[in-house]
Amino acid sequence: MEKEIVIEVKNIGKKYKINHEMGRYVTLRDILGDIMRKPIRFIKNKTKQIAGFEKKEEFWALRNVSFEVNKGEVIGIIGRNGAGKSTLLKIISQITPPTMGEIKIKGRVSSLLEVGTGFHPELTGRENVFLNGAILGMTKKEMSRKFDQIVEFAGIEKFLDTPVKYYSSGMYVRLAFSVAAHMEPDILIIDEVLSVGDAEFQKKCLDKMEYITQKEGRTILFVSHNLITVQKLCQKTILLENGNLKDMGETKKIIDKYLNDKAEPVHNPNLKDRPEAGNVRFTDIKVSNINGSGFIKSHEKLKIILKYRSDFKENISGVRVVIGIISERSNQRVLRLDSDVTSMSFGSILASNGEILCETGEVNLTEGKYSVEVDFLIQGTGQDYIKKACEFNIETDIENYNYYIKPDNTVCDNLIKYSFEQKLHN
Repeated sequence: MEKEIVIEVKNIGKKYKINHEMGRYVTLRDILGDIMRKPIRFIKNKTKQIAGFEKKEEFWALRNVSFEVNKGEVIGIIGRNGAGKSTLLKIISQITPPTMGEIKIKGRVSSLLEVGTGFHPELTGRENVFLNGAILGMTKKEMSRKFDQIVEFAGIEKFLDTPVKYYSSGMYVRLAFSVAAHMEPDILIIDEVLSVGDAEFQKKCLDKMEYITQKEGRTILFVSHNLITVQKLCQKTILLENGNLKDMGETKKIIDKYLNDKAEPVHNPNLKDRPEAGNVRFTDIKVSNINGSGFIKSHEKLKIILKYRSDFKENISGVRVVIGIISERSNQRVLRLDSDVTSMSFGSILASNGEILCETGEVNLTEGKYSVEVDFLIQGTGQDYIKKACEFNIETDIENYNYYIKPDNTVCDNLIKYSFEQKLHN
């Protein structure tokens, strides 16, 4: 039996222009100070600032992406943050147009891309259900027939006549997924929103997605960092990297390739020339698991290497280093590592140039994106502080996954073991 193509993507590209607006007003003190300190840089940069020039940078979120999807297939889309996954889904959903290329879609599309997408905040849950149905071209009679099923699946009967602006993110997702799944779309497009719901509802959604593909022959595009869900649900998977389609094929093979590609530790080497830093500044920061791999599972130990450079000719005394791990999901510090707290500190004297190594016990953080903040102090005086020095992902542990999202609470110093030591340069 010949397969029916329902999505055909040909050489899709999406370009954005990023404006770097230079300063419109510069004080005399700024000008004189910069002339004295950095005359060459002043000539190059400050002249542009006074003139108010703007520098425009082109950024390709997607470039030359092509693939086909057959009717009834469940296609996973994976890749690191910034790979272009959400941009691709928005283009296929016709929310944003491509800069280049074309897409052919056969059938009605229902999308669940972000919490609250397609909902009017001032309307009630009931009104939004009918509004979404009308947007998809369904009649009021068709919506009335589906209405009870939608409400029962979402489980928000008590709040049905409450404006959705008062809903929690979990309630939004419950109703939004229920509406999208029950509208009888030919193609269902789902971004990373299911991670907001509780474990029971996640499993309910996965069962529903399996049903509408296997029993009803509908097509699903599914973006998720939850690799076990992708492996369980999707027959094929697309791997995106830096806006390019790196590979597409059988899901297990693509996931294995994705994990192997993440072996290098995540780091930021571009920290050398920062005028706001003091006499000691960080020059590189690397984050990995204890084995040096950038693929970090939710129950593993962390290894953080901080390279630094000092203007002091002699070794430094009275050093304190503080590392914070910040969750992007909650914007909270979930881990704080302080060299003054641990008894296994590198001591009061540090080499004038070198590396600081911090190793932790099992952090057991929930999957998601995290950033690292670092602070270098000498005898209580701050020398260098970087809020987002480096970003990394905690990934699903496929072997031990149990549909449970751990709470994003702050992890106290005394709940985890960690150590600091200095690594001397040869």
